[in-house]
Amino acid sequence: MERKDYLKRVELLKELRNMGINPYPQSTPITNYIEEIVKAPENFMGKKVAVAGRLYALRFHGKVAFGDLRDNGSKIQGFFRMDVLGEEQYKFLKKYVDRGDFLWIKGEVTRTKKGELSVLAEEIKLASKALYDLPHEWFGIEDTEKRYRQRYLDLMFNKDAFDTFIKRSIIEKEIRMFLWNRGFLEMETPVLQPVYGGANAKPFKTHVNAIDRDYYLRISDELYLKRLIVGGYNKVFEIAKDFRNEDIDTTHNPEFTMIEIYQSYVDYNDMMNLTEEMIKHVAQKLEIEKVKFGEYEIDFTKPFRREKMLDMLAKRGIDENTSDEEIKAMLDEYKIKMPQYNRGLALGKLFERVCEEDLIQPVFVIDHPRETTPLCKLHRKDNRLIERFELYVGSVELANGYTELNDPLLQEKFFREEVERRTLGDEEAHQYDEDFIEALRWGMPPMGGVGIGIDRLTMLLTGNTSIKEVILFPILAPKK
Repeated sequence: MERKDYLKRVELLKELRNMGINPYPQSTPITNYIEEIVKAPENFMGKKVAVAGRLYALRFHGKVAFGDLRDNGSKIQGFFRMDVLGEEQYKFLKKYVDRGDFLWIKGEVTRTKKGELSVLAEEIKLASKALYDLPHEWFGIEDTEKRYRQRYLDLMFNKDAFDTFIKRSIIEKEIRMFLWNRGFLEMETPVLQPVYGGANAKPFKTHVNAIDRDYYLRISDELYLKRLIVGGYNKVFEIAKDFRNEDIDTTHNPEFTMIEIYQSYVDYNDMMNLTEEMIKHVAQKLEIEKVKFGEYEIDFTKPFRREKMLDMLAKRGIDENTSDEEIKAMLDEYKIKMPQYNRGLALGKLFERVCEEDLIQPVFVIDHPRETTPLCKLHRKDNRLIERFELYVGSVELANGYTELNDPLLQEKFFREEVERRTLGDEEAHQYDEDFIEALRWGMPPMGGVGIGIDRLTMLLTGNTSIKEVILFPILAPKK
């Protein structure tokens, strides 16, 4: 049936061209977008307008027809009367215009007897001919995978999806406004990097032919933004595409969007305050106080809790008295593999497994074991720990921040430890970045930093429990 409809429409194209009509004109000038009329119909009633949109329905009743015209999420009715439109144009409408076509209408804004906001057509033109009939609107796109592969169809028929990506755009805009109003500058750093760093992750590798050298798609923009602080800027941020050659699941996509923020002369306490204020600002702009996320209701109005990682582990029976043998047994129990045992890293991995699922309401998990990252300053009260926080909401890690390490000698030592871990098989250990060490030797001021997942923040603020619902074109396995 679809094949027959396609061939029929191709024949109509030929007929239109033979008639000297271009089914894909360069432009069809309009006086107003449909949404402008829908938002303030009283300003347009009785006035002549020219509008255009995709035709979702077309119903004929003798010498009268009605069509649903949609554009940018708004709908208006096309009202076609043969005595107003003229017999020739009415016949054209009946023979050459189909569901899915983009139609241009010129006429008077009115309401039908049933009160439907309409444009009484005096003139029509094809703005673009569709070769496929639209899916039945009542059912929409039921196949979830098809929704992701053909997102344009999903946006046509799934209002929730359409609204989600409007909200995502607003989220990014409000983040920018929040930071700009506080004196931050938005910067751009390299996507292609000779040395990748800033996170524990596997990179994507490529080759730059012009210099015959392997490069990597960035896993983070952290080390380049820090170089900017060395250069003299006080407050910088970047909303960046990052790439990690890792899992694809409900909270991971190999290509994702992060914002990283750095500010001189502050520590991780200040960055927690900034993070909480910014998220609450965005939620307020979306008029969100509470949001349904899976089976839970997240409350963004209350202060975000702060709890120490080791205290949370202790509540589950894992503390400083727990032996390494007991920890190794737990790693085996939870099927957590490590190339080489390291107590601090093991505690971090166990925390993810035994504590994360209970972190529903917003909570900053603070003061992590030193070994969990080489880029963070040692804790001022206990050098076995670092001044690091992770923000969890709805059991999802949303943000990661530090009091940034600015001691070049200590940074060099930590990088060399990471290199040793790599030689022992840890593919996610950091590379040694000599140029970054060189930058630190010139002096970097005290600084706080945070990275926040834009995709995950959008998930939480829109109530979507899969990252695929908030990324327009997620990575999918090839069709069989």
